[in-house]
Amino acid sequence: MTTVLLKNARVVDGSQDKPTDLVDILIRDELIVEVRSGVSEHADTIIDLAGKIVMPGLIDGHVHVIATKLDLGANADLPNSLVALRSANIMRAMLMRGFTTVRDLGGADHGLVEALDEGTIIGPRLIICGKALSQTGGHTDYRGRFNRRSVEHYPDQLGALGRICDGVDEVRRASREEIKAGAQFIKLMANGGVSSPTDPIANLGFSREELLAAVEEAENAQTYVAAHLYTDAAIRRAIECGVKSIEHGNLITPETAKLAKERGAFVVPTNIVYDRLAKDGASLGLPPVSVAKIEDVRSAGFNALKVLHEAGVTMIYGTDLLGEMHEHQSEEFVLRGEHLPAADVIRSATLDAAKALGYEGKLGTVAAGAFADLIVVDGNPLEDLSLLTGQGRHMPFIIKGGEFVKTS
Repeated sequence: MTTVLLKNARVVDGSQDKPTDLVDILIRDELIVEVRSGVSEHADTIIDLAGKIVMPGLIDGHVHVIATKLDLGANADLPNSLVALRSANIMRAMLMRGFTTVRDLGGADHGLVEALDEGTIIGPRLIICGKALSQTGGHTDYRGRFNRRSVEHYPDQLGALGRICDGVDEVRRASREEIKAGAQFIKLMANGGVSSPTDPIANLGFSREELLAAVEEAENAQTYVAAHLYTDAAIRRAIECGVKSIEHGNLITPETAKLAKERGAFVVPTNIVYDRLAKDGASLGLPPVSVAKIEDVRSAGFNALKVLHEAGVTMIYGTDLLGEMHEHQSEEFVLRGEHLPAADVIRSATLDAAKALGYEGKLGTVAAGAFADLIVVDGNPLEDLSLLTGQGRHMPFIIKGGEFVKTS
């Protein structure tokens, strides 16, 4: 049994707009066992933080750890071995930025989860949906207009974000296969997308019957459906069909935001990906047909933050970055901070994320019984969210499961 005592810490978790008074945090093995002032128990490692800020390990609710290239069609054709090795590097960098948990929205498989759990590779806790489900010609169908190649190989390609299924029976089978393979939720591509070549943003993905089938299969497996959604019509239809996790949500209206709140749905905005695609997409190889779609959603994303905030909808931190853009993962904090209170932005990556994803009390909090996933920050992020950027530069200590993964 290993014990760690962090003394004289001030906690910031997004629950209030100022740090707590000084507390001591006692860790035993992988769990936090006590958080209060004046803990005097002997510990194997004792660190006096002298008033530094301690935060729960950050949660990114929308990543693609297997997206090693910006051209996702090309990424899907890479050898699985190459994708796995590149993904290991991507995840290690995420952990070094303070993200101790990430939710993958298409592509990662249970093999990566197992490799992380057993310590074969180093990275965050990984929550997966397996392959995202797309209809023919939808988001994650990267064949283009003149390519009739079969998509049967997609489920076996680690670098493919999704798989194609058409009709209620195929959607049911694909959902069941992904759950069998370790998916912890189901992901649907229920709207057009930027990175795929033949689906304009306004296109709806899947029929209502197909959406309802996926929702039923998820509920049967005691989980939920997340859906890629931009337009208000697509978002409203998905919520009405029982989708709980709205990915992106850029064009949502106040009326639909109210419906989301009433139905208990949450939204995962991903503004940083559009910011970086607009700046670097073309130079990094994003196809011209995709570059032309970016502005359709980029500017609306910031207005959506205001709409969702005013409606009281739970928002989760998400980034959706691809290829060379992964290094900008923490900059979503700064973008959101220009439109929302800092405490709300932080809570989206801690308490709110943990609750929405089904890990309330275990992740996203500095409390007894939670996993000892913690970051120490030089300075107060409530006053300067940029302290959470810089590739972990302002984080002298990062702890995952009670183990120090960074100590400088």
